[in-house]
Amino acid sequence: MFLRATAKINLCLDVLRKRPDGYHDVRMVMQMVGMYDRLHLYASKRPESEKGPGRITLSVNLPYIPADENNLAVKAARLLMDEKGVTDDLKIRLGKFIPVAAGLAGGSSDAAMTMIGVNQLFHLGFSDEELMERGKKIGADVPYCIMRGTALSEGIGEILTPLPDLPDCGILLSKPSCPVSTKEVYGNLHVNELSRDDHPDVDRMLEALGRGDLKGICEPGCMSNVLELVTAPNHPEIGELEREMKRLGALNAVMSGSGPTVFGIFKDIDEAERACGEIRRRFPQVRSFATRPVKREEL
Repeated sequence: MFLRATAKINLCLDVLRKRPDGYHDVRMVMQMVGMYDRLHLYASKRPESEKGPGRITLSVNLPYIPADENNLAVKAARLLMDEKGVTDDLKIRLGKFIPVAAGLAGGSSDAAMTMIGVNQLFHLGFSDEELMERGKKIGADVPYCIMRGTALSEGIGEILTPLPDLPDCGILLSKPSCPVSTKEVYGNLHVNELSRDDHPDVDRMLEALGRGDLKGICEPGCMSNVLELVTAPNHPEIGELEREMKRLGALNAVMSGSGPTVFGIFKDIDEAERACGEIRRRFPQVRSFATRPVKREEL
């Protein structure tokens, strides 16, 4: 079985408060884009002489990606297979293309698509809603990566509302080489010290999506990421990339997730591809990729 695990961006990301359990309540608009990892899943029967739960093996094309129980795809498969008592073996072959630790939910998307694939491969009978409920045990972004498309995400990321599709456009992704820790970014965000202007206007973003208004979606007060206040000062290349994308015609450009990936939205894919070429020439150390939004029914 072959599956595409697509990347996500945050069209806007707001953090409302820190919870007593240490997590943060967020309100953000998530969007799938056409960058993806490749997943191949293979099931095989165990010999009758060998009893016990099905074995899971994972091979990855990159040596620094864990290929054991620390990989979210393995955790996701194990969760479902143990619950249903699957005794057949599972082999996962993962071709990573989404940059890691980039604010693009690559690991969460791998886990989500593994859950969808395992459910189909072993005929487990879970609904999407049941998979999303179990996905919360793997990671906050996993339920969204099961839902896919365009969605409002609330709570710690697990309360999801489908939204109208982002109008077709070009999206340029640029990932600097600087490492960013999501835990450290949230830990250094002092929500109580933020002003009203620091927060994106999520409601205005929702209204613009409802109208299919790409320019309205990209307005600075709407398309904004409060976590950039923490990440960008430590990594000046984030601001440099945003300014260059806007100079090259982006309607707006902001950081995705906790960073460091920057994305710019262009009126069409041709403009995004032209800008991608310029960004690659000016920032050769930055990994850049031009793509488009992906609708739920395309996945």
